[in-house]
Amino acid sequence: MPIKDKHWFQTAFQLKGSVIPSILGRTTICGLFGVLISAFDYFKYPVALPTLASLIPNIVLGLLLVFRTNTAYERFWEGRKLWGMIVNTTRNLARHIWIVIPVKQLEDREDKSAVLKLLVAFAIATKQHLRQEPLGADAEKLIPPAKFHKLQTMNHPPLEIAFWIGDYLQHQYSHQQFDSYQLTAMQTLLNGLVDCLGGCERILKTPIPMAYSIHLKQLLLLYCLSLPFQTVGQLGWWTGGVVALISFTLFGIEEIGIEIENPFGHDPNDLPLDAICATMLRNIEDLMTLTPGMDSVFEENLADLDVPIVRLKNKPI
Repeated sequence: MPIKDKHWFQTAFQLKGSVIPSILGRTTICGLFGVLISAFDYFKYPVALPTLASLIPNIVLGLLLVFRTNTAYERFWEGRKLWGMIVNTTRNLARHIWIVIPVKQLEDREDKSAVLKLLVAFAIATKQHLRQEPLGADAEKLIPPAKFHKLQTMNHPPLEIAFWIGDYLQHQYSHQQFDSYQLTAMQTLLNGLVDCLGGCERILKTPIPMAYSIHLKQLLLLYCLSLPFQTVGQLGWWTGGVVALISFTLFGIEEIGIEIENPFGHDPNDLPLDAICATMLRNIEDLMTLTPGMDSVFEENLADLDVPIVRLKNKPI
């Protein structure tokens, strides 16, 4: 069997990441109900009611399911775009800070490294905030102990981290490390991060209207339970299997919409936020290994004075 075909079949029968475990119970109940109706028909009870086929037109149910799935996917895709903006904005702001702010003392470079790590900590704190989880060890290693302890008492850690970054920029500007145009550019990038945070919160706190979800579930259940009465006259003992198959299709489409409407959790179909944050950390660590032009002059001056230069790539803060 070709590798491509093998991969296709492996994917088709894969349970992890599928909605089969979630809909198996409902599908089984509908199939057993179809078997029960087949038994009544076999023993000559008048249960065949083909007129039920017009009870819920297929096109109506289909349009409802398509609308449900499209709405959920729009939320998923908007969440992915917002996190893409977080990644790009973090890279741009980190680059600005690392290049624009000069290093005149060894402490200056340590401060810059600490702020760059706070940018990654902002993304991690945003991830944990959206998941309604406390900050863990991955954020703790990027934040000074005193600040991390303070974050434990805050209701909105990402905003506090954004405040620290903005305060650092304002402090550097007040000491004339860069001009007002550069400050505006960096503050705009920081504001963009906070805007992305607000966009993710909008997705999280605006669920699909309950009335719509309830009505769709009621229609699905009514349709699937009426199927045996529509088909038992033609299918006989095959009714249960056919009803289970159709129910599997319809319940599966609905369940996919339910899984992806909140893309920030831990489900296999959610956004890979852990991997995104890990990539951002690697990007920042790579950036901190580079030496901007003004920093090179500072290092040359230190070398003339026989002062050892401290590299901070893996130095904890």
